[in-house]
Amino acid sequence: MWNNTAKVASIGDLVQLVGMRHKSYIFNIVEDKELHTHRGVIKHNDLIGLPFGSVVLSHNESPFFLLQPSLSDILLDLKRITQILYPKDIGYILLKMGIGEGQRVVEAGTGSGGMTIALAYAVGKTGKIASYDQKKEFQNLAKKNLSLVGLEERVEFKIRNIEEGFDETEVDALFLDVMNPYDYIPQVKASIKPGGFFGCLVPTTNQVSRLLHQLRLNQFAFLEVVEVLLRFYKPEPERLRPTDRMVAHTGFLIFGRPLLSELDLDNDNGK
Repeated sequence: MWNNTAKVASIGDLVQLVGMRHKSYIFNIVEDKELHTHRGVIKHNDLIGLPFGSVVLSHNESPFFLLQPSLSDILLDLKRITQILYPKDIGYILLKMGIGEGQRVVEAGTGSGGMTIALAYAVGKTGKIASYDQKKEFQNLAKKNLSLVGLEERVEFKIRNIEEGFDETEVDALFLDVMNPYDYIPQVKASIKPGGFFGCLVPTTNQVSRLLHQLRLNQFAFLEVVEVLLRFYKPEPERLRPTDRMVAHTGFLIFGRPLLSELDLDNDNGK
């Protein structure tokens, strides 16, 4: 289980071992088990009771740092059968949609559960996530990934074509990660409370255009289209410069707020 408030490593904890060249291993501590790496074997028993931040040596004296993985580390390390959202997008989504403690949130397109984990973490112990997908094998993997971090009880998984609508009403926020989101906007509006938050990710501009049209037809306002680009720099004080690669286009993020108004929003330009 992921316990990012612990001081020392214990049996069952989700931990991260990072080598000198930043090769990372994330796993749960299991008594008498061993981690085999290209830089040697590390016994799980040797980690039990160690303070986080300690240096651990493999059987051939290669050093590793014992850390608690961040949410970003966990998401990028997940087992997956579908593409997951990148942390750069997830972070912006959570802030933009006001996801926080105690909220009720719906997502459609469970996939491998990356976004599901982030939502479950954000809503806390008193919140609840309803996650919809049509494929059972996707949700089976997502359940395993949620169990890895101990957040499975915050999520209710549902197998359904969302064309049939959502069970939940008056939810605080709803996020779509499906191929044709513009086909489900009436169902989305029926589920979100007036003035709540809608978000969506699509990969292409023609999908964005179709989605914007449907959002306006269904009285969504304050529409925004965003693309989040991420560039790293080499952390060398004497030769600081961008790295050779960057995380550029992963998708377009679209946000809107459902209103009760019957105003003509065709010319809404965000003013």
